[in-house]
Amino acid sequence: MTSQVLGGHPYSQPRETPRGWLVVLAAMVGVAVGLSPVPFYTIGMFAPELSKAFGWSFAAMMGSIGVQSAVVMVSGPLAGFAVDRWGPRRVAIVSLLLFGLCFMSLALSNGSLLLYYAQWGVMSVLGAGTLSAAWTRVVNGWFDKNRGLALGFASTGTGLTGFLIKPFTAWIITDYGWRAAFVAVGLLPILIGVPIILLLFHERRGLAATVGSNEAAEVEEYGLTLMQALRSRRFWILAAAFFLIAFALTAPTPNLENILKSFHFELAQIGRITASFGLAVIAGRIVGGWMLDRIWAPACAFVILLVPALGSWLLAGDTLSGQAALAAVLCIGFGAGFEFDLLAYLISRYFGQRNYGMIYGCFYTVIAFGGGLGPVVYGYAFDSTGTYGTALLIGVACVLTGSVLLLLLGAYPVFTAADAANPQQS
Repeated sequence: MTSQVLGGHPYSQPRETPRGWLVVLAAMVGVAVGLSPVPFYTIGMFAPELSKAFGWSFAAMMGSIGVQSAVVMVSGPLAGFAVDRWGPRRVAIVSLLLFGLCFMSLALSNGSLLLYYAQWGVMSVLGAGTLSAAWTRVVNGWFDKNRGLALGFASTGTGLTGFLIKPFTAWIITDYGWRAAFVAVGLLPILIGVPIILLLFHERRGLAATVGSNEAAEVEEYGLTLMQALRSRRFWILAAAFFLIAFALTAPTPNLENILKSFHFELAQIGRITASFGLAVIAGRIVGGWMLDRIWAPACAFVILLVPALGSWLLAGDTLSGQAALAAVLCIGFGAGFEFDLLAYLISRYFGQRNYGMIYGCFYTVIAFGGGLGPVVYGYAFDSTGTYGTALLIGVACVLTGSVLLLLLGAYPVFTAADAANPQQS
């Protein structure tokens, strides 16, 4: 049996060096130009152009995001298997290249909506190696004491994309047209992502092997296999918790503008209020990561997830002032920024690094399902009742229940070489 550590760290050997922060920088860039943020933040820029060119409805074009979510539920675990089998660096480089080419292929759209969806489906398979599993596995391997903070900084890449890529895409569309814009955006992962990953993104295990050290390799491979994890009660506690958390944190995000509109805010005011969401996401990643390094992660999560619960509760009221609306959006954004960092941290602490990619991929499927379901439920609630109040209160209950479930995970296990062959982990 492994020993348990409640608030400390499950690895006894120090592993943090300045070079690890270069890996974090590379991971941040990889996240920024990957499958998760690039299509999500640019689809709104391309939609009016495609509608004008082919007569597609906005609902039909936004269906591409649904296609991506559905495909990622399958391709996420497969990408995790590839990360464990061939290594995160190789998978990330190949996937960045293929993702860029697939995105560029959207410039060849000919008016067939079915073909357009198929392109998104292929892109979601080939680009799945740019999702969080590859980046967080390598960052985990370089850090122990400051692991949460490192994960937080790495995941701020999505916030940088949200801030920079919209004006870039708008400039290309305005000056050169939407087809050129698809090509220009698709070149970003190829011309920026691939060179930086080749130069800076290295597993500590691989680096240690070049100097004849096996310390890092041992640390990297300790932990549970996927089958051992599936037999663990912690796996199913975490799955239930993150389904509820993903549902509650994702559901309000695409509905924020309509939620505020239901309180009769003017469009310009809605734009100013919702613009703060991205900054709150970045703050949630960094502050949450910093706290994870100092507080037992389930307790840290319980405290931080009270913040988005408060945000949803504020939006569920009968009246809403401008100040309360801004506070609510900041609270929800802060919680949304914490979600993926928390998941990566908990997986590394409770299941180890041995089959990290596959285990993370399984949880990505859970998050994709919960996150995809949430906006639909909220939209249906609004269509049926004309208000989001009941749905938002359900979201409050979900996020609070999920945070309580995390407290059942118990102390961090300490993985050793003897545990690698032990099927009785729990």
